[in-house]
Amino acid sequence: MHDFTLKEITNTDITKELETVGFDKSYIFKGVEKFEYKNIKVFSLTPAQANIVKQTAISVGCDCATHREVITGKIEKSDCIVGGSISQIKKIAKKLQYQPFGLKVLGESLDNLVNVKKSAKTKIVGILNLTDNSFSDGGLYNTFDKACEHLMQMIDEGADIIDIGAESTKPYSNAVGDKTQLEKLIPVIEFAKGKIPISIDTRSAVVAEKCIQAGADIINDVSGFDYDKNMADVAARYGKKVIIQHSKGTPDIMQNAPTYSNLVDEIFFSLKQKIDFALSKGINKENIIIDVGIGFGKTRKDNFELIKRIEEFYSLGCPVMLGVSRKSLLDMSDKDNFTKDIFTVALNTLAVERKVDYIRVHNVELHSKLLNMLEMFK
Repeated sequence: MHDFTLKEITNTDITKELETVGFDKSYIFKGVEKFEYKNIKVFSLTPAQANIVKQTAISVGCDCATHREVITGKIEKSDCIVGGSISQIKKIAKKLQYQPFGLKVLGESLDNLVNVKKSAKTKIVGILNLTDNSFSDGGLYNTFDKACEHLMQMIDEGADIIDIGAESTKPYSNAVGDKTQLEKLIPVIEFAKGKIPISIDTRSAVVAEKCIQAGADIINDVSGFDYDKNMADVAARYGKKVIIQHSKGTPDIMQNAPTYSNLVDEIFFSLKQKIDFALSKGINKENIIIDVGIGFGKTRKDNFELIKRIEEFYSLGCPVMLGVSRKSLLDMSDKDNFTKDIFTVALNTLAVERKVDYIRVHNVELHSKLLNMLEMFK
C-alpha cells in the first residue's frame, strides 16, 4: 500500500516550482501558462455572444459563468466570468477570433489581457506638502528652506519621485487659489529640477502648466479631470505623464455618506472613461497612471476592499499608484505620525506583493527598507 504525501503549493513563482520537479527547461515558459490561473469578467454580452463564449470555454476544458437566463434569451445583456489557466484562456481567445457577433475583438482583447506581465519594481513617491492644513504634516514644510531640506532628505532615503502640493484635499477642505499655490510651488520646483522627477499635486490646469514650465515632470490630478476640464489639454500639450485618480465628488463633500452599488466595478468603469477621455485629448496611454483614490469618497470598508482587489485595475493597461499613507482607514487619528507610518508600511506590503507600480508615502525611509527586505522573497 502506498503512503502518498500531498502539499498545496502557494508559491507564486511557479517557474521555480516546476524547475524543482525536473520539468523540461526548454518547455518551461509554456508549462507556466498551464499552472497560472485567472478569472476574467467580461461585461455586457448579448445572449448569443455569452452562449458562444461559454461553449468555447467548455471546449477547452474550463468554464464561463453567465446569467441564468442567457440560455432562454429573456435578457438583453449579461456579464460573464471566464475562468481557467492562461493556456486555456489563450485557446479561448484564439477560437473567438473566428466567431461572429463581433467576438473577434473580444478574442483579441482576451489575448492581450493574459499577455500583460507585471514585473516592474514598485517605485516610491515621496509626499511633500507645502500646505498649512494637510491632515498629517500641515505646516511642517510650508517654508522654502524647510521644504527643500525635506525634499533632499527624501531623495537620500530612496524616493524615486517627489509629489509636491500646495493645496490640501483632505475631507472637508476647501479649494486654494492658483496664485497662492504657485507662490509656494515654483521656488521649490525650480530647486528640485534635475535632482529627481517631480510630480505636481494640483487640480488646477493653470497651476499644472506653470509648474511644468518650471520643471515638473508629472501631473497628479486627484479629481481625475473632473475639477478642471483643461487639465487633459495641458498634459497632452506638454507630453507629460498624468496620474488620473478616482474621487467621488470634491473634498468638501466627498465623505458625506459615499455609497456604491458595486464598488470595484463602478470605480473601474469611471477610470476607464477617464482614460478614454485622456486618449481622446491626445494623451499617450504610456503617459497615464491610475489611482483608485483611497479615502476620496469611500468608506473605511471600501478602502480595504480596493486594496484587496487592486490587481483587478491592472486590466485597464496602465501603471497603478496607491496612496494609503497616514489616511483615516488606519483608524489612528489620535496616534503620532511614526505609529501611522508603521501601519502604512504593513498595508503597503500587500500593495508591493500585488506588484503595484507606485506607492505614495510620507515616510520614504521605512518604505525603502521595506522594498529592500521584500527583495529577499523573490
